Amino acid sequence: MRGSVVLPKRWIVERLFAHLMRTRRLARDYERRTTSAEAVIYWSMTLLMTRRLARPRPSPA
Repeated sequence: MRGSVVLPKRWIVERLFAHLMRTRRLARDYERRTTSAEAVIYWSMTLLMTRRLARPRPSPA
């Protein structure tokens, strides 16, 4: 098989929830306000993005 394969939308959403649940604070509903819950989600996604950006890239052959 050549090229990229389109994943079903379900797997994209499940992968997102897995990344969010890795920060255990989002596993339960501790927040009283939606703004603080939203801030925790932004924090979690920022951690994920910085890890992806800091990952070493393979050198070209």
